[in-house]
Amino acid sequence: MAATSGTRPNNGEQKPIALALQGGGMHGAFTWGVLDRLLEDGRLVLEGVSATSAGAMNAAVLAYGLLQGGSEGARQALHDFWHAIAQSAQRHNPFRLLPWLKGSHSFGLEHSPLYLLMDITLRVLSPYQFNPFNANPLRELLEQHVDFTALRGHCPIRLYLCATNVETGKIRLFSGDDICVKAVLASACIPTLFQAVEINGEYYWDGGYVGNPAIFPLIYHCSTRDVVVVHINPIVRPGVPTTAAEILNRINEVSFNSSLMREMRAIAFVSSLIQQGKVGRGEMKEMLIHSIRSDQTMAALSVSSKYNADWDFLCFLRDKGRTEAEAWLKENYQNIGQRSSIDIGKEFL
Repeated sequence: MAATSGTRPNNGEQKPIALALQGGGMHGAFTWGVLDRLLEDGRLVLEGVSATSAGAMNAAVLAYGLLQGGSEGARQALHDFWHAIAQSAQRHNPFRLLPWLKGSHSFGLEHSPLYLLMDITLRVLSPYQFNPFNANPLRELLEQHVDFTALRGHCPIRLYLCATNVETGKIRLFSGDDICVKAVLASACIPTLFQAVEINGEYYWDGGYVGNPAIFPLIYHCSTRDVVVVHINPIVRPGVPTTAAEILNRINEVSFNSSLMREMRAIAFVSSLIQQGKVGRGEMKEMLIHSIRSDQTMAALSVSSKYNADWDFLCFLRDKGRTEAEAWLKENYQNIGQRSSIDIGKEFL
């Protein structure tokens, strides 16, 4: 069995939800674990998924797995994809495949000479210089694990992948017939690692800069009011960073959470108007927001671990994701369709 053992699917009432999946490099294996446990539980029906970067990779593999074999097919597809990432890390030269570096038992890479050299290289050279032929290991992996032609023709969920237009700075959502391998690569295009992804004459970077993830397509296009956000970037990180790497990492966390926080403020505002009777419930949609996250786990990980594709590390994150999803189901399943399971004002305002 690909996934870890756990509670068998619950045959209780099925409830529709939408998922919003953040990005965060190899930390996306945490989301894999969350998805694995939700699919295993069997009480939730996925209507739509909005995703960014590593979240977009998870979302594309999830959708194709659902298409091929339902929930169990999706669990198997996610396992196979992340295992392939780990195998790629073992097979290839890390200088050619920069993200696929192997970490130590502590999961960090700071003491690895290869990581230190990579860190220096990324500070002085652009991907147009150190990677002139624009090699991207993600393309091959995605093409091996997702039939995008089949997915465009019969996608079982509403799928939205977020990228940033390099020239305009605007958000671009890929959905429907626009879903392709380049759309996923665009959503996951870290500009210091990869050249901008060109699609129909437009150039794109990682979607995390403008939507990590975008909530509004789920509001506009899904019937369900319940959105479950799977967080990768810690919202709260105690203490003030002091090293250059820690400072840059916290800057990225704050900036990659900023768009989500703005949307949550808007959702809270609309909900307040509805609850106060200033706006009729038929005029605007009151969203119910839920959150699966482990800030403590993610904040404890080193900056470099986002590049660690070692199988033990990926399984560690998967198991953390499963644990958080299990706890969330026990505490909040009854809230789905009834109320938000987080205090939006406290969390985001």
